Amino acid sequence: MNPKRTFLIVVSLVFLLTFCCIAAVENAHPLPSWNDGSTKQSIIEFVETVTTEGSPDYVAPAQRIAVFDNDGTLWAEQPLYFEGFFTVDRVKTLAPGHPEWKEEEPFASLLTGNAREVLAGDVQSMQEILIATHSGMSTEEFEKLVNRWISTAKHPVTNRPFTQMVYQPMLELMAYLRASGFKTFIVSGGGSEFMRPWAEDVYGIPPEQVVGTTVKTKYEMCNNKPVLMRLPEFDFIDVNEGKPIGIEKFIGRVPLVAFGNSDGDLQMLQWTDAGPGKRLSAVIHHTDAEREWAYDDQSPIGHLEETLKTANAKGWTVVDMKRDWKFIFHKEENP
Repeated sequence: MNPKRTFLIVVSLVFLLTFCCIAAVENAHPLPSWNDGSTKQSIIEFVETVTTEGSPDYVAPAQRIAVFDNDGTLWAEQPLYFEGFFTVDRVKTLAPGHPEWKEEEPFASLLTGNAREVLAGDVQSMQEILIATHSGMSTEEFEKLVNRWISTAKHPVTNRPFTQMVYQPMLELMAYLRASGFKTFIVSGGGSEFMRPWAEDVYGIPPEQVVGTTVKTKYEMCNNKPVLMRLPEFDFIDVNEGKPIGIEKFIGRVPLVAFGNSDGDLQMLQWTDAGPGKRLSAVIHHTDAEREWAYDDQSPIGHLEETLKTANAKGWTVVDMKRDWKFIFHKEENP
């Protein structure tokens, strides 16, 4: 045999064996940033059960839908929802053109540094601010604003880029599910158009698999070019009962897996749990004050009370961040 051909065959075999070994190790040890224990084991056992052909709980790949809340589930949400920081920056940028905001609520309080109280307070005030800062431009212009902000803004407490406030264990979980034939979706109260510009780079979730709150848009011709203009009116609000409605409206299948962290996710978790066959509804419980934040029913941001009671009563999976996660944030030292 030609020596060169023999060499190429050997190299190819070595490469193939190496790849197979790496894949075997990854499959044997999924979720490396999760501590061994009942939580990790229950997730792995669920995935193996519904993806193993011949299992009585086997689910075909087309039906393997996993949905995730974003704020507090995939990335942090304290001391303010991260879209709230974006909104505050937008108000400050727009304020010179709105001198009346210095005296007009809720803008006056926000400009004097009470963002947490305003944006975690009554829904009407929050919606008024979002409409003022997220509309009156084309979808393309808004996407540019988001991309510019997310690429430069940093968290006021940790000084980390917001995209490094993503939870490493949840990145691993989504990757594990996708490798097991699941399609992963974000179902969030945050704005769809705020999340879509960066969700694929950060989470591996493409824009068409992001379901969130939206404003109405209008088709117009501008300089002989078609544009979609963002109007000062909400089209769909994706919180509470809006989440299962959004899932039905935009996904069209009852999820097999759902993860949330607050009372705003309760209906989504209930909707998932009520589906036929084996289901996984899970709650992320923020219990680590040292590495992140510890909060639940006393926090206006990510308030968790009724959902936790329901999870305990129904036997849903509750992820205790302090107990179950070796690492919290993306780009920390990984195992």
